[in-house]
Amino acid sequence: MLPTRRDLRFKLTPESVRNWHAQGPQVAHFFNALSIFFPTGERFFINSVRQYRERVTDPELQKAITAFIGQEAMHGREHEEYNDLLAQAGFPIHRMEGRVNALLEWGKKKLPAISQLSATIALEHFTAIMADRLLRKPDMIASADPRMVALWRWHALEETEHKAVAFDVYRAVRKPSLKNYITRSSGLLIATVIFLGFAHAYQRELVNADKTIGKWDGMGNYLRFMFAKGGFVRDMAGPWFDYLKPGFHPWDHDNRHFLAEIDTLIAEAKRFDMQEAA
Repeated sequence: MLPTRRDLRFKLTPESVRNWHAQGPQVAHFFNALSIFFPTGERFFINSVRQYRERVTDPELQKAITAFIGQEAMHGREHEEYNDLLAQAGFPIHRMEGRVNALLEWGKKKLPAISQLSATIALEHFTAIMADRLLRKPDMIASADPRMVALWRWHALEETEHKAVAFDVYRAVRKPSLKNYITRSSGLLIATVIFLGFAHAYQRELVNADKTIGKWDGMGNYLRFMFAKGGFVRDMAGPWFDYLKPGFHPWDHDNRHFLAEIDTLIAEAKRFDMQEAA
């Protein structure tokens, strides 16, 4: 699977980032909290893969690395614009981004390069699982602001398209062994605890900072969205545990059929461009 870099712009507006989800502000702020991680996180992923690029001898994997870097750079750019609009709406986004940046900068300075790559492939697996949930359950965001729907589906599709690239780099530079399995598996355990801890804390911080709602407004909808049968995280445990299998590969979860939706998404993004020009 060779990813493709796509320079899409979704032209978000101040109106499109505030209370944009049909299930209410609690759910919107969950996605907003995720967006806070992406610009800094994508740069960390790019850096961790680049550190090993010279050791990759497979020309097809080299092409995939180039496309992976291009896609992650585009994701970072669009989520920076998203986050800037949240900041303009009065949310303490840049302070929150600063905490994520401080953590990842610490990791770059203190952790060995292989641990950084292990964290990257773990978080890429986690984001691939979340992407799959959005693609399998389009109704989770289908009634939301159309620009936000397009942005999140684009991100989900491209995360799916490149979900094995960093993992394949890890396999190319680290031959199978018990030590390397432990490094890979422990990376998922640590990354999951940190990511979920930040995501929950940031969702609550955004809700508390939102002066247009009470801190518990829409909580019932949020809990159903997350944990009810068919909810966002309800079916994530199985794919998460699959990562711990010694012979696991991301394409064991083969959902490439969703990538047929990309052309429709590109056309939609172009319409947003034309609407702005008009």
